[in-house]
Amino acid sequence: MGRFSREEIEDAYAHYREVAARCGASGDWDEWADLFTEDAEYFEHLYGTFKGREAIRQWITTTMAEPINREMTEFPADWWVIDEERDRVICAVWNRMQDIGDGQVHQAINWSRLDYAGDGEWSYEEDLYKVEEFAEMIRGYLASKRSQPN
Repeated sequence: MGRFSREEIEDAYAHYREVAARCGASGDWDEWADLFTEDAEYFEHLYGTFKGREAIRQWITTTMAEPINREMTEFPADWWVIDEERDRVICAVWNRMQDIGDGQVHQAINWSRLDYAGDGEWSYEEDLYKVEEFAEMIRGYLASKRSQPN
């Protein structure tokens, strides 16, 4: 058994998803960065490793403000597993582009590991995904966007 109850981890992960939804919709990622402990570590396979809440904040606010990334506005979880022994969540999350009215959902999936630290905060996150799948999704999104009437 881990340090925290399954219910606490589930509640914290539900809150994490709610905050991600708000931040994706607003483009303001400060509330999401505040979900991490001061000394958290975030390992993102394309961008690198970020140590500390403020480094995570700097990375997410800069990255999600980039032109194509700011059009990625929804992050619904496809599935998740609570690992009670390790106080951890393993999940699959869709990175979904904003709806451009073409009748398609433009999205790519990543798998994440989140280590829970208590008090609603996370001490570690690692994201895994296929860069090629994201690139293909973005190309399709941009092609569809170009074909839409202005």
